[in-house]
Amino acid sequence: MNLPFEENELEILRVLDQILCEKIIRAGLDSLAQQTELAQDPASIIAWVPVPLALYDQKLPGNIRSSWIFILRAGFTTGAERHPNSRQRMMSYRGSGDLQTRTAEYWDTNWLVSDLRAPLERRWISIPPNTWHQAVVPEENWIVISFHTVPEHQLIEERPDPESAEMTKQRRYVQE
Repeated sequence: MNLPFEENELEILRVLDQILCEKIIRAGLDSLAQQTELAQDPASIIAWVPVPLALYDQKLPGNIRSSWIFILRAGFTTGAERHPNSRQRMMSYRGSGDLQTRTAEYWDTNWLVSDLRAPLERRWISIPPNTWHQAVVPEENWIVISFHTVPEHQLIEERPDPESAEMTKQRRYVQE
């Protein structure tokens, strides 16, 4: 179930949504998507590339410090992850999927679509820092655009440690 956004967060998402509806921006994002590993390597489950903020050619709202395009392979679940140092705002760009979040002991479903006519709440999700999330991708690859509140070289991904239920492993998507 997609939950309603707080008014301040809704305004940030409206501005981001307007930016991502511009044809020139979408052409740039489409070009970047073609360059990702997933587009070139059929064995990859997930691939990403940072989006240069200059592509948006505008002042981004809400302390946006980095942007990413992710391609998620059809028929896979990405596994639990969280970002301890960033709020993530994510839009379903091409395709659809379930961006599940976990705040208690159960995963909550957030089915997102890429239809620009659909309500904002059906296309976007805002994930607070330290919130576990995972993508469940149906029968076609899913492309999402993500915005974070830290620069790309500072973004930390944390995943459960498969060897210890109480531990996590961290990595950065991009090294300095």
